[in-house]
Amino acid sequence: MPLTTEQRTYLERRLKEERALALQTLNRAIDDHAGSTEQDRAGDLTKMPSHLADLGTDTIDEELDASNATRTSNELAEIDAALERLYKSPEQFGRCEDTGRDIPF
Repeated sequence: MPLTTEQRTYLERRLKEERALALQTLNRAIDDHAGSTEQDRAGDLTKMPSHLADLGTDTIDEELDASNATRTSNELAEIDAALERLYKSPEQFGRCEDTGRDIPF
């Protein structure tokens, strides 16, 4: 059974909410890194770490931040693609693109 208008409206609202949350997350990450150095973010007093483990921790933190930003960007792209499908052919939204079967609400 195809999705009703009310169900599609609900899904559109939820997608928009998730999109706003993803954008907020990305913007916060950009703001956190804009205008500050890794030294500032880590709270280090000098550019030389006092211990090699500190350098490793800083590197891991940078990699985690980059990984999270990539994941959020991918999520945002998927949300945008879903919204595009919803707007382009609302009567087909809620059906599997490969099999044509209805996806339960």
